[in-house]
Amino acid sequence: MKILSAALACLLCSVAVSAHAAEPVLVIHGGAGVIRKDMTPAREKAVTAALKRALRTGYKKLKTGGPAVEAVEAAVQVLEDDPEFNAGKGAVFTHDGHNEMDAAIMDGATLQAGAIAGVTHVRNPITLAAAVMAHSPHVFLIGDGAEAFARTQGVALVDPAYFRTDRRWAQLQEALEKDRQKQEKEADTHHGTVGAVALDRNGHLAAATSTGGLTDKMWGRVGDSPLIGAGTYANAGCAMSGTGWGEYYIRTVAAHEICMRVTMMHQPLAQAADDVINHEIPALGGDGGAILLDAKGNIAMPFNTDGMYRGWITHDGVAHVAILKGT
Repeated sequence: MKILSAALACLLCSVAVSAHAAEPVLVIHGGAGVIRKDMTPAREKAVTAALKRALRTGYKKLKTGGPAVEAVEAAVQVLEDDPEFNAGKGAVFTHDGHNEMDAAIMDGATLQAGAIAGVTHVRNPITLAAAVMAHSPHVFLIGDGAEAFARTQGVALVDPAYFRTDRRWAQLQEALEKDRQKQEKEADTHHGTVGAVALDRNGHLAAATSTGGLTDKMWGRVGDSPLIGAGTYANAGCAMSGTGWGEYYIRTVAAHEICMRVTMMHQPLAQAADDVINHEIPALGGDGGAILLDAKGNIAMPFNTDGMYRGWITHDGVAHVAILKGT
């Protein structure tokens, strides 16, 4: 009996050690649908610098022993503060000329999640989503209710003018003109989101996504980003943040579908991601991309658009960034 007990104790010890021996990994995206012709050297430099800054900020949390959920929040905050991306400061305009932002975060270790939609004054929507997860009995708050909760949590609120950028306003004017002329809009108007997935030293995963939605969107439209299981999802074995034509990610419940293939059907991460992002969604008429991470530290970054802002840091501690296909 003593020998059996000792053997069991040794086994449990080895399990505990392996569970705490994971190498931290952080993967981020700044949106799919990048149009090659619009990628000037100056813009490429700005985007690359911002992605690397977000990677280093989130990875610092992981290297000092912080949980994955804190790392993804920190990385997304950096991207929300940068006007190059369609989230926070760089959010696109609705048909009526407003900025309405959505975000979600999920802790794969506990399946706790927080989400918000339709906020117009919250400087960092991902911070409010994290507060919903940590300090409310709910998962999803919208509009005025979400902002009322933000006030109780000390989440920073700003005048809506903070979110206005000339580039996004010009994009709205172009879309409105095409509306008037009943012209087809660029496919790129369906894209633009930021997100992060992380694996911490304890082997826990998390995912976070934040977006301004679609240029020229109407009627309080909410896409996939704040919907748990559609654009954002994490469990013990898989985490995903999506970017693309949200209506199709919702219809396929893309993030949950991929993670169930990985954790229940034991499909390799890359195969599961490719099946859904590059086959199921395009078969319905949608497009986009995603970043994914499994509990073994495997990364997948499928996309079927001209490009996808993306970056990653693994055991080497080096911030890697790519934008277009083949890079």
